[in-house]
Parts: sequence; C-alpha cells; structure tokens
Amino acid sequence: MKSNSWSGKLALITGASSGIGAATARLLARNGLRVLLTARREDRLQSLADEIRASGGSADVLVADLEQSEDRAHLSKTVLEHFGCPDVLVNNAGIGWYGYYADMPPEMARKLLELNVTAVMELTRQFLPPMRSRQSGAIINISSIAGSLPSQGIAMYAASKAFLNAFATALHREMRRSGVTVSVLQPGPVVTEFFDLAASQKNGRRVPAERLAIPAERVAGAVWSLLRRPRRQAFVPWFTRLTPWISLFFAGVMDWVGPLLLRRN
Repeated sequence: MKSNSWSGKLALITGASSGIGAATARLLARNGLRVLLTARREDRLQSLADEIRASGGSADVLVADLEQSEDRAHLSKTVLEHFGCPDVLVNNAGIGWYGYYADMPPEMARKLLELNVTAVMELTRQFLPPMRSRQSGAIINISSIAGSLPSQGIAMYAASKAFLNAFATALHREMRRSGVTVSVLQPGPVVTEFFDLAASQKNGRRVPAERLAIPAERVAGAVWSLLRRPRRQAFVPWFTRLTPWISLFFAGVMDWVGPLLLRRN
C-alpha cells in the first residue's frame, strides 16, 4: 500500500468486471482506496474482489445491470445506505456497436443510450449533491476520442461519448471552487472485450481501430493521474489530444476516406 491523500477513501467503479474498470479497481486499491465494484457479472466481480483482498486491498461487490433504471436506483440507494456517498465515482460502464446506423437494431440503440448516457446522468445526480455538501469528491467519466472525432460506423457510440465530454466539461465548470472535481478521460482504442462484444451484436462488425488498441492499465493510470492532479480532461495516449484538431482541419478528408473504410470492413 502507498500512503497518499486518497488512502482510505471510497471509490465506486462501474463496469468493473473487466477491461478499464477492472484495471482501475486494481490500481486504486493498490493505492489504498476502498473500491466498490459494480457490473452485471457477479462471478467476475467476486473473482476481482478476492484478488484485491488477497493483495491487501479492500473491495466490495454490488451486482447491477446499469441498463435498467430499477438497478440504477437500487445501486444508488444501497451505496448511500450501507457505505455512504463515495469519494470517487468512475463512470466507466459502456457498450459499443460498429456498422451502418441504418442497420443498427433499435433495441441496441436503446441499450447503448441507457448505459453510456442515462446511467452516467443518474449516478452523477445521486452522488454529486452529497459530494458538494461535504465539499469534497471526484467524478471521472470514461469517454473516448470518438466523442471528439465522430466517424463512420460509430454514430451512436460517438454521439454518446460527445455527450459525456460536454456533460463533464459543464459540470467541471459548475463545480469550480466547490471542493468537487469533475473530469473526462478520452482514451484511444483500448484492449478490452469491447471489440468482441461490438462484433457479436446483431448486424455488428469488427472495429478497425482494434489494431491500435493500448492496454487497459494505461487508462487506469490516467484515472489515477486525474485523482492526484485534478483537471477538466485528459487523453491517453498523450498524442490523442490532437484529435479535436484532426476533426477540425481534416474533416474533408475524413468525409472521403471514412466511408471507404466502413465498406471494406
């Protein structure tokens, strides 16, 4: 364990059963935070919690399907009643889909919005007021460079991440000097189950960016960096911070090349 100002604090991490969520849980626990792990797959969560405890950390499991409004409400109530307001909320849970929007099943679009957008809104609304009242806390939304670079094949996913970017930026400005920080983390492609799940959905395809994916541990490191040095946004890898400029100056090129990439996939 490392001694730091976050040691002993409580962190709620959504989508913690794999990928970025699991890597973040391990890293925060190693740095002394008590982690609350939530996702749908109880076996994965329990295995991760056992691993963290075996390493000397503190972890608890709360099973919830954040696509469901009832589960979101139950999760918030359970956390507040049994653990108190978390010191850190990492809104990480999300799903993706790649292909022509015209081919996207309506139910898939609904699920994506529920998990990527509505769950973030509702959990933030539950925990932000008590954080503000006690004048301390941190909320980190895991977005994507797709939110700044809307591209072919990810219309709904990019739109959901653009929402996160705007939502977190506005809240960051609202919470200035309140003791609460709100940040958005925009990673590039990450080695997770995301790509397999996207391809397994009805009418879904493999995402070409998979070839450029970085380890989830690098994103977890960026989460820890935002806690240690709070700021409005962060990108990982560092050079992806050029993404908004690429969208601004090379939009015409993307208009031509993007559709060709989708047709080839």
